[in-house]
Amino acid sequence: MNELSTDSVAVRARGVSKRYHLGAVEVNALRGVDLDIPVGRFVVLLGPSGSGKTTLLNLIGGLDQPTEGELVVMGRRLGGLDDNALTTYRREVVGFVFQLFNLVPTLTALENVALIGELVGDGDYAREVLDAVGLAPQAHQFPAQLSGGEQQRVAIARALVKRPALLLADEPTGALDGETGRQVLQLLWTETRRRGVTVMVVTHNEAFARAGDVAIRLRSGHVVSVEEQRHPVEPIALET
Repeated sequence: MNELSTDSVAVRARGVSKRYHLGAVEVNALRGVDLDIPVGRFVVLLGPSGSGKTTLLNLIGGLDQPTEGELVVMGRRLGGLDDNALTTYRREVVGFVFQLFNLVPTLTALENVALIGELVGDGDYAREVLDAVGLAPQAHQFPAQLSGGEQQRVAIARALVKRPALLLADEPTGALDGETGRQVLQLLWTETRRRGVTVMVVTHNEAFARAGDVAIRLRSGHVVSVEEQRHPVEPIALET
């Protein structure tokens, strides 16, 4: 069993499996995962394509449900929740950042963030969060006027404006060059410490393992190692 010694657990998985059917073929995306993830840590999920990283993130984010096993996130047992309850969970607990920025092209950077803020009843917080990710000067620019790294920062601000307890990022640096990717990862790393948010980042880049308070490696649907690091390296200092 892969467990971390902590009294405060953000994510607890016990025997979590996920199977898909592609026609007549059964795909075992996750196979009996046991895992504890502490609150307020920067967690890096590593592994080759098809190892189960994104599947695990989707289950934790309430975008899908396990075929078997128990999954408890921030004290909420996700198994068996109906669609309405999962929607409430995603709105109240989780922020998402993806490889594709998914910004509304006809809205400015500030409007993209404020839109989510208004949905959760905290629209006035948008400018503060945009400033926190270093984009106050670009507040009134449209996505097409921003670089890839700036667009990803807007996407992170959009996730943070919900004040999530858990922020899930699936390959957030995949569409960026090395230096910009490190800057984006640094932002997530810093927010973990500044706000006490639990951040989980999926990546295939092994260099990023050194940045994690916890580095989790998956292979063929199994968790093969969990490594706690007392002195993680700031992402901006990594060589990728």
